[in-house]
Amino acid sequence: MRLPDITPATMSDVPGPAPGTVRECALPPAARALCTLARVDYADAFWAQAGPAQDRTGEQWARAVLEGAPERTRAALSRGWSALGLRLDCAPPDRCVLGWEIRHSTPDLVLLGARGRLGLSGELLFERRPGALLYATFVRLDNRIARALWARTEARHRQVVRDLIERACYTAPAGGPEAGSPRTRSR
Repeated sequence: MRLPDITPATMSDVPGPAPGTVRECALPPAARALCTLARVDYADAFWAQAGPAQDRTGEQWARAVLEGAPERTRAALSRGWSALGLRLDCAPPDRCVLGWEIRHSTPDLVLLGARGRLGLSGELLFERRPGALLYATFVRLDNRIARALWARTEARHRQVVRDLIERACYTAPAGGPEAGSPRTRSR
């Protein structure tokens, strides 16, 4: 099945483009070019209508999606990433988002990364676009153990991503995009 090439300009053509609408889409080549993994064995991308949170920076989006999730969800994410063998022990703390290292950051985007102990490495891209968020996942699978782990995780990963993004689209902090996150900082 070919995924639609959804962009902020074409999102209005998607039925029901209300704020918080999240659609899986084809990975834009410009987003793929931002990945720093030597090889990409799996990639996905999602567009979201930003709603009241549209002025967030890329890093603020990452923090809203990952760190803004309920405590039980954050704990489940950490357990899942640990089961995949990802090393999420980033230091210093202001250079990571929920354990993922900030590899590249501009006002419009942040690229997070984690290496794995079991042959799976990943990167997460959060890129703000006019009125929308582009989220992409890049995964490198170096051996059959990593491929087997990811095969068991892939479908659930896409559903969790969709749910996390939808939640973040509806939780704009009062007072602007920086108000609700003590870890958010300007660059």
